[in-house]
Amino acid sequence: MPYLKLNTNLSVDNAKSPQLLSQLSQLVAAETGKPERYVLVELNTDKWMVFAGSNAPLAYLECKSIGLSARQAKSLSAALSRQLETDLAIPADRIYIEFSNCPAEFWGWNGSTFG
Repeated sequence: MPYLKLNTNLSVDNAKSPQLLSQLSQLVAAETGKPERYVLVELNTDKWMVFAGSNAPLAYLECKSIGLSARQAKSLSAALSRQLETDLAIPADRIYIEFSNCPAEFWGWNGSTFG
């Protein structure tokens, strides 16, 4: 049920993408306490993006999950920023993350919803 969408203006080598996706999936599962089998991560690269008037390396992420708390969002923000700084050399001050706590009845899976 956790969903992480990463948009960046950087190119990510096709050989590196699976490893990055796997690392992000494991990170989201650990930080939310949800089984990784429910985690979905999407990677969108080579986007035309400008932040603070500059097209220097940047990222915009959307993180949605059922039961996401403010504490988890803060912890995820730090962990995701560290991961992107390490893997893609994107400084933390060039990363925006939008967090959403989705009600279970509005999250569909396997032909039904969780609520």
